[in-house]
Order: sequence, then structure tokens, then C-alpha cells
Amino acid sequence: MSLTISSDELTAAMDLAEALRLVLRRLLRQLRRESHDLGLSGLQMILLAAIRERPGIGVGELARLENLRGPTVSAQIKAMEAAGIVRRKTPNPDDRRRVGLVATEKGSAIVTALRRSRADWLTRKLAELTPEARQAIRDAIGPLGEIVR
Repeated sequence: MSLTISSDELTAAMDLAEALRLVLRRLLRQLRRESHDLGLSGLQMILLAAIRERPGIGVGELARLENLRGPTVSAQIKAMEAAGIVRRKTPNPDDRRRVGLVATEKGSAIVTALRRSRADWLTRKLAELTPEARQAIRDAIGPLGEIVR
């Protein structure tokens, strides 16, 4: 099955893409501001959240997951270890060469606080919208999810 897109449809899609990109950029910027001062860089927050979601992940696997260079991740992990938010552990006693990363209690608390702060901000902003606007956002979640699949 071949799908042909007319010039008008392509132009409309390009206009929509640009409008969506700008709004998403502003939304993400505001959500990042909601992290307050937790003492971590944005990259460290991303890495910490990934480690928390995948306990025992290795540095190389984490770098691939986040599309970063290994040395970049390694340097960040060293700083995060020094801050006491991640630690290294040997996940498999049969392969002592493989060292996994886990979030410490302090690191998990930071991720929880960040998510709560961002969710609270977004909840307040959504509550300020009309019911119709909230429904429009609800209706858009499915199609937006399809874009990132």
C-alpha cells in the first residue's frame, strides 16, 4: 500500500511540526526548571533516572541507551558516586568484570522528588485549563505516542 501525500498536506504537516516543536521545547524547558536546585546537572538527572529504572545497568549499556559516549558517561558516574547518589556493584558473581550501577537511597529520593515536583507543576497548569482544552490534550496523547514508537 502506497501513501501519497499532497503538497498541501506536506505543507500543513510542516507547519504543525514547527508549532509542536516550539511548544514542546518550552514545555520541556519549564519542566527542567521544576527540578529546582538538586545539585545535579540535567545529564546527571537523566543518567540517574535511567539507572534507577534499570538497576545493575553497566556504564557501556547506559551510554548506548542514552546515545552518549562511554567516557562522557564514565566521568558523570564518577561525579555521581562522589556525591553518593549512585554506587557500583557486581551484579553477577560468575562475571566479576561486569560492574553494574545502582541508585543509592539518596539518589532514589532525588528522582522521586524531581518527578513529584514536575508532576505537581504540570497538574496545576492542566487544572487551569478549560475542560475542553484538557480533553484536547487527552485526545492528542495517543497520536503523539505513535510518533515516538
